[in-house]
Amino acid sequence: MLVSVTGGTGFLGAHTVSSLVRRGHRVRLLARDEGRVEPALGPLGVDRSAVEVVVGDVTDEAAAGRLVRGADAVLHAASVYSFDSRRRASMRRTNERGTEVVLGAARRLGADPVVHVSTFGVLEPDGGRRVRADAPVGRPRECYLSTKAAAERIARRHRSRGAPVVITYPAALLGPDDPKLGDQTARLRDALRGLMPIWPLGGFPVGDVRDAAEFHADLFDAPGRGAERLLVPGRHMSTREYVATLRQVTGRRLPTVFLPARAVVPVGLLTDAVQRVWPWHIPAEYGAVHVSGRDLRVDGEPGPRPVTETFGDTVRWLHRAGLLSARQAGRAAEPPSRALQERREQGKVRR
Repeated sequence: MLVSVTGGTGFLGAHTVSSLVRRGHRVRLLARDEGRVEPALGPLGVDRSAVEVVVGDVTDEAAAGRLVRGADAVLHAASVYSFDSRRRASMRRTNERGTEVVLGAARRLGADPVVHVSTFGVLEPDGGRRVRADAPVGRPRECYLSTKAAAERIARRHRSRGAPVVITYPAALLGPDDPKLGDQTARLRDALRGLMPIWPLGGFPVGDVRDAAEFHADLFDAPGRGAERLLVPGRHMSTREYVATLRQVTGRRLPTVFLPARAVVPVGLLTDAVQRVWPWHIPAEYGAVHVSGRDLRVDGEPGPRPVTETFGDTVRWLHRAGLLSARQAGRAAEPPSRALQERREQGKVRR
């Protein structure tokens, strides 16, 4: 099968491309800069002969047409994922306009399935703060989530008109080999660099990017399934559990103060306003506080990989990549345990 992919040089996109190629699929990528393809896919061992590159932007109708023409299926994973208030314009352009262009091209040219990667944060929770795949789309005020909600409505509209659109809802993803050091990986790194001593109480679903990639690759092994909405495996973690897991995998104390989210929201709003004129990134983002404070639970299955493995592999990769010092990575800078290596060799942990 030839699968056309947007966002293939991003975190989830690159790992999914790797999974698709390992299963024997051919992949055609849309990339604004062809020079980003090898740094994203090379560390994952992707055979470049199985990957064709179309240079262009998701908002360019001609480029989207070249991407989709002749393809059997489409994975639309391109998105600007950031709570940085300086990126509002690019989020609206890529997340909203890009979704309209790519899904429109896929529908016209008959791809099946057309997988649109959304996020759990756009779904309206029930009274118990649980979100289900069949939940309605909310209208969040936070900029990133509002653009993803708009993209979700576009995807649902195409599906209502007969397009075989499958919408997926990943958790907050961690794991190794993040080519662009995305928001979640950067936040974990900031915590280990001592830049986040204050956390809001609450929590959010967390998943492993490798498990999410396998989940998405599964969708292309059985084409013609029709339109669905699917929660990607993940497990809820409170912010206390998140920091505790970092302490466990690094062996560091990581002194942290936890405050009610409503007490931290004003700080997040202030830093968002300052960030628009301040040239350096400020870790205390309103969007992150907002997501933690909502404390959403995903009504789905947890991922197969232990969360300590996900966190440990993320920290080890950050250290190998030179993005954390040995002191900051703590004992996670050491090689994985023999037991973990044996489980991987025996296939008990999917890679």
